[in-house]
Amino acid sequence: MKSLNKVILSLLLSGGSVLYAQKADLIVTNGKITTLDGKNAEVQAVAISGNKILQTGTNAQILKLKSGNTKVIDAKGNRVIPGLFDSHLHVIRGGRFYNSELRWDGVTSLKRALQMLKEQAARTPKGQWIRVVGGWNEYQFEEKRLPTLEEINEATGDVPTFILYLYAKAWLNKAGLKQLNITADTPNPNQGLIEKDNDGNPTGLLVAEPNAFILYSTLSKLPEFSHDEKINSTLQYMTELNRLGVTSVMDAGGGFQNFPDDYGITDELNKQGKITVRLPYYLFAQKKGTEMADYTKWTGMVEIEDHGHNGHNDVDYYVSGGGENLVADAADFENFLFPRPELPPTMEKNMKNVLELLVKKHWPFRIHATYNESISRDLDVIETINKETPLNGLPWFFDHAETISEENMRRIKALGGGISVQHRMAYQGESFIHRYGKKQALAAPPVKRMLELGLPVGLGTDGTRVASYNPWVALYWITSGKTVGGTQVMAKDKTLDRKTALEVFTYGGFGLIKNYDKGKIQKGYYADLVILDKDYFSVGEEDIKNITAKLTIVDGKVVYGDNEYRTVAPAPLEVIPQWSPVKYFGGYQKK
Repeated sequence: MKSLNKVILSLLLSGGSVLYAQKADLIVTNGKITTLDGKNAEVQAVAISGNKILQTGTNAQILKLKSGNTKVIDAKGNRVIPGLFDSHLHVIRGGRFYNSELRWDGVTSLKRALQMLKEQAARTPKGQWIRVVGGWNEYQFEEKRLPTLEEINEATGDVPTFILYLYAKAWLNKAGLKQLNITADTPNPNQGLIEKDNDGNPTGLLVAEPNAFILYSTLSKLPEFSHDEKINSTLQYMTELNRLGVTSVMDAGGGFQNFPDDYGITDELNKQGKITVRLPYYLFAQKKGTEMADYTKWTGMVEIEDHGHNGHNDVDYYVSGGGENLVADAADFENFLFPRPELPPTMEKNMKNVLELLVKKHWPFRIHATYNESISRDLDVIETINKETPLNGLPWFFDHAETISEENMRRIKALGGGISVQHRMAYQGESFIHRYGKKQALAAPPVKRMLELGLPVGLGTDGTRVASYNPWVALYWITSGKTVGGTQVMAKDKTLDRKTALEVFTYGGFGLIKNYDKGKIQKGYYADLVILDKDYFSVGEEDIKNITAKLTIVDGKVVYGDNEYRTVAPAPLEVIPQWSPVKYFGGYQKK
């Protein structure tokens, strides 16, 4: 009896691991699982309990955690990675319009792109538009050129059409000019051009010089979907991201995305537990001159440390801070077709007012800054504030930073900040070289040096307009140094190896916001992981761009599965409206 009591006491002291071993809800077996856990870099199987990683190990070890209710998924020897975290994407805005957009992302010939226009014109009903909204450039096409207005008009006929080229220019066909009543008398907006022909009539070309207001203000005049169509569109876009292995996003706000009005669709989906990516979001000041009023109102409305709970899951849908646009005076537009804009002398005063408010309210912040000259002035403001009201570990970071200097990287580190880098150079690398030269492009942005200095760095895309939302294009660019057109824009010795690149696109992004229990397949971490259709670590360089997910798990639940995994994944949602380009072409066009 005494011996039995000793055994029972021993079991209780060890947590009852033998009698009461926790069982898994979901197990993935037979995988080449990259954990990014330094102690256990690659394993064969992983067990999930609820929304957390329970254990990793061999098939035999993990299957011991199986119960009668455990779902077992066979990875069939495929590569498994932690879910990708895009640290700069515009999901909330992009989702509302996704089903209305014809995507040229990934299309490899202009001939095919124009054919897609023609096919969509045939099915687009009266009152609606054809719209191609960024995510492409001419160098991805075999023809290595842009479409002409004549080609656009021939393909689209009398269906109004808007085609956005990065944040540099856009084309309206004749029907679009008529619909928007743009005439010879329509004035050019500030830092924008409505091109005229020799008779003074608009040609249909709109040019950002360099302010993109002319582009997104025109886009904002196009018809919107109904409530149900916006719901469907947002769900389709999140599924598209899941198809590409994205499980988390930091939403960077955006122009013409007003809080709280334009967040109603994702608010509703969150309450229903239907959001399928982690989605912390930042609030973006909308109008020059009212930024301080906006942030005063928002900091009064939102308790920044209250992340709420929807009763369904933990997908991190909450206001995460202010940015990327804090004040209009600090906007240095990423349009390499034009010279770097000089920020006005009022920038520092206006930026200081907003940042002082955010720091005192303990609001994290992010700042859009393309050029080193802008970053220098931004840092002057942040350093001044830090002396008066210490940041004390408050999460903050710069977005973009293509031309940042080592001096400014060190200043950021001293202030406890980080940098979120995007693959804009994969789409604008040639334009950057044409303006600034090859030498300046070789380390733009200097991601490898950022990491060497110990800066927190996250990787992202800045989709859907200034670049594609496809994370594998970003991973291709950062590991090869090449643009989507194949130009060697970044020096090979400045690129990242594939493992480091994956780290930056997973837990690296979470480091920016000091969230240290996501981005790895490791015991106790949140269960976000992806079975890939190709082995990221062994495929040829060019094939990286074409990787997709076979199965995606977010917060411990399967949110996407290809045909092979259709029995364990949610059924695809039918696309509405019936004429949506997404219904016929899908999203990113896989080669």
